[in-house]
Amino acid sequence: MIAQRINGALRPVPTGALYALGLVPLAILVAQAVTGGLGIDPVKVIEHRLGEVALQFLVAGLAITPLRRWTGVNLIRFRRAVGLLAFLYACLHLAVWVTLDLQFRWAEIGADIAKRPYITLGMAALVAMSPLALTSNTLAIRSLGAAAWGRLHRLTYLVALLAALHFLLLVKAWPVEPMVYLGLVLALLAVRAIGSPARASR
Repeated sequence: MIAQRINGALRPVPTGALYALGLVPLAILVAQAVTGGLGIDPVKVIEHRLGEVALQFLVAGLAITPLRRWTGVNLIRFRRAVGLLAFLYACLHLAVWVTLDLQFRWAEIGADIAKRPYITLGMAALVAMSPLALTSNTLAIRSLGAAAWGRLHRLTYLVALLAALHFLLLVKAWPVEPMVYLGLVLALLAVRAIGSPARASR
């Protein structure tokens, strides 16, 4: 009953509203940067915050199918928008690192990608996200076929795991927050593998 009410309340909500809502963290970050509210190292704060928001959207995207299977709340029609927002923030995260942090020092950028595991993992996650973003449209589904498109988009699981590991290795001291993200990703992957309660009981 509760799930039906939630689904009914969400039915008239357009997908565009989610895109607008998803840009709120970026708007807040820009406002903080303009007003000087990001502390003594604003570039690092911007870079890290963009990456964290990307990870949050990845986790949200992973949660959509288990949420429907286990609670009946259906957010499937918002999944494409969630994935594209994750890709947007990941690209912005990379752009800040390349332009503002390392200031186009390509030799240093290449060396960091090759030698620093957390950067290697982050780049691998972004590369894996790229075909997902490029095929997140109706034309791509028709061209690839639903089965092939579905197999391709299983890369989402790998992307989320790589992104969570990227965050964990980045902070080095292993505080609680990145471990929570990794735990959420692993839990959601496990739940997806188990399937719905009805399937699990068979």
